[in-house]
Amino acid sequence: MDAKQRDTFIEVLKQRFADHPHRHATVDWAAVQARLQAHPGKLKTLLEMENTGGEPDVIGAADAHGAYLFCDGATESPQGRRSLCFDEPALMARKENRPEGSALGMAQRMGAELLTEAQYAELQRFGEFDLKTSSWLATPPEIRARGGALFGDRRYGRVFTYHNGVQSYYAARGFRCALSV
Repeated sequence: MDAKQRDTFIEVLKQRFADHPHRHATVDWAAVQARLQAHPGKLKTLLEMENTGGEPDVIGAADAHGAYLFCDGATESPQGRRSLCFDEPALMARKENRPEGSALGMAQRMGAELLTEAQYAELQRFGEFDLKTSSWLATPPEIRARGGALFGDRRYGRVFTYHNGVQSYYAARGFRCALSV
């Protein structure tokens, strides 16, 4: 990413930050921008999140190390990250009707991680997300070892976490990323 692209994208993030102050009430944009400029690789990951429809934004305050958590703030699971099975082994195990890829594989290529159950619940405190879609979530190894994976959505005014087989994929299921900057 060249300097002009970087500056333009930082302005997009700054505007989104200003448009959603309830997501990060105690955070100063200047501190976030300094972290972004100090970590250009992470800015590239955020751009990947943006380009796939994620609308990344800061969620909550800085952690003990001064890092900020960016999550996809798009109302629905990002359009450019849907119709994916859970991970690469699930993708390879499908004999027919194989999807384009996997959620975990795509997140890793982007340099991000899937939201955990806790991060997903935290994100949902700041708005109503996944009213029509659902999002794959980071899954504990003991569930994955049995062929399952977690996903979440919001229906009937509350947040749900469910399970599904890792090989499944749906047009309305994608994944949300988390990135610490």
